[in-house]
Amino acid sequence: MEILILALPLIASIISGFFGRLIGDRNSEIFTSLLVSISAIFSAFILYEVIINQYQENIVIATWINSGSLNVNWSMKIDSLSAVMLVVVTSVSSLVHIYSIGYMSHDPHKPRFMAYLSLFTFAMLMLVTSDNFIQLFFGWEGVGLCSYFLIGFWFKKDTANSAAIKAFIVNRVGDFGFALGIFLIFYLFGTVNYSEVFDKIPTILEKDLIFLGIKIGAIDLICLLLFIGAMGKSAQIFLHTWLPDAMEGPTPVSALIHAATMVTAGVFLVVRCSPIYEYSELALNIITIVGMSTAFFAATVALVQTDIKKIIAYSTCSQLGYMFFATGVGAYNVAMFHLFTHAFFKALLFLGSGSVIHAFKDEQDINKMGGVWKKLPYTYTLMIIGTLALTGFPFLSGFYSKDAIIEFAYLRGNTVGYYAAGIGVLTAFLTSIYSWRLIFKTFHGNYNNKEINIEETHESPLVMLIPLIFLSVGAIFAGFTFKEIFIGHGGTNYFWQDSIFFLKPLSTEHPPIWFLFLTPTLVILSIPVAYYLFLKNKDLTDRIVKVNKPLHEFLKNKWYFDELYDEIFVKPSKKFGLFLWKFFDLKVIDGLGPDGISSIIKKFSIKANKFQSGFIYQYAFVMLLGFSALLTFLIVK
Repeated sequence: MEILILALPLIASIISGFFGRLIGDRNSEIFTSLLVSISAIFSAFILYEVIINQYQENIVIATWINSGSLNVNWSMKIDSLSAVMLVVVTSVSSLVHIYSIGYMSHDPHKPRFMAYLSLFTFAMLMLVTSDNFIQLFFGWEGVGLCSYFLIGFWFKKDTANSAAIKAFIVNRVGDFGFALGIFLIFYLFGTVNYSEVFDKIPTILEKDLIFLGIKIGAIDLICLLLFIGAMGKSAQIFLHTWLPDAMEGPTPVSALIHAATMVTAGVFLVVRCSPIYEYSELALNIITIVGMSTAFFAATVALVQTDIKKIIAYSTCSQLGYMFFATGVGAYNVAMFHLFTHAFFKALLFLGSGSVIHAFKDEQDINKMGGVWKKLPYTYTLMIIGTLALTGFPFLSGFYSKDAIIEFAYLRGNTVGYYAAGIGVLTAFLTSIYSWRLIFKTFHGNYNNKEINIEETHESPLVMLIPLIFLSVGAIFAGFTFKEIFIGHGGTNYFWQDSIFFLKPLSTEHPPIWFLFLTPTLVILSIPVAYYLFLKNKDLTDRIVKVNKPLHEFLKNKWYFDELYDEIFVKPSKKFGLFLWKFFDLKVIDGLGPDGISSIIKKFSIKANKFQSGFIYQYAFVMLLGFSALLTFLIVK
């Protein structure tokens, strides 16, 4: 059964990709959705076995590399951590497959799209079930490749192609650091298998290395290089620029890749490597700082965005920041808890936004919407549920996981932990403001679309609404149901067993009462504030924007990261490339190589052609010159 969880999405991808035209569009959709759904059911059973019977297994599928001390298998590591990820990946993927049947109904390339979705699911499953860094890297690059295919699926759109290339290149930057980290692990330990590497970590705690002329501890360097890879995949600040642009892909892609699966791979990597990170205080502090910076940055940018999908994309970026600073303060289990709950409500919001876009005939600007909550009652209700869960409204899933992150950051007790807790509270307030801004501007107020009559807007078909209903159940109940299992008494309970390593047990104390009530109070108060600013008194909002125009422009342009990178990297690279092309390629290589040689031969041929005059005396003269030259050569010799 465990192997079938991996095999079924791969089979679905092969059948739909190679035989889609033969079996037809509808059969491709049904076949891929069915196989991935079966995989999801099996994954749920595995999680049940892990929870009830503490089931663990390492299934070797095949031997992959056996060279010297490098022994790598294709394997399937089943433990608490991988079981959680199996459920997240397969459940969201199966619902996205079903949703895509309705959303992509007018697309002429449905089998190819479904094949890409299934192949992505397989690659992600390979990533989360690996028992070594090489198989992990295979899955890591596999999801990166599939994301390139899916983001650029509508390849006739220049913006989609540009977004796909951008995602691919930015991720390669992070992956370069990740690859160096794996090389360093093999150099130091002679193995890349998790269990062997984790057992040998204490042997290098005092070892120092020189890297780029800087003396640094070996354990710190490993952690930082691996984290660079995690930053790229999980769109943390400085390597985040690809995520919002990736919204150019179809909405089901956004829900699958950029809400629940691929972008969480970086968080999974850090948690899986907790036996390494627990020994590096430097790396943990840097992760905390990067995570809280990303959470705040993305929330501020989301405040002023007008593209419905980009608002949710920046929200994803922000929530990933929460997960990272949870790992930075040592609360790996809480990070996984938020990853688990976030998958449901963020996929719900993405697919809900897709339902809105579907109703507005591909319009994504929230300023061109409004007043349709009665026309789209089911989508409206389901997105309200997703928004409440995202903002951490009391007793929904986000309330349990996000507040737990802030609390454990506070209980960390050091300066970085207090800063992270403070930023977490502020970001929670901003999250609630921009989330309700999206709801109010999309569904309430006046209808603002001049191109589409309000009567033309319509509710999505049942095949798109059913996945939303299932996700809404997770958004409501996942937090309450799994809180005790995932966190328990500080999170070091029996569920995680040895899949997460705690050098120091997490604090079992409680923060002050005022701190426990601070975040929920701000979240609740933000609803009337957002209502007043974005619905009741829009003039006040406009005046605030005018007074703070430089700040508004700064946020609207996403802190000018793209412009900065354009000046620092893109333009110099283009100039350097043009120089290499025009000087070295055209003048040096071509000039001295094929073009130069052919030019010389051509000139020589033209000169030699003049001797072919047809006059006998000229031929005799040339023969005499040749004979004289030969005679001279023989005499001198």
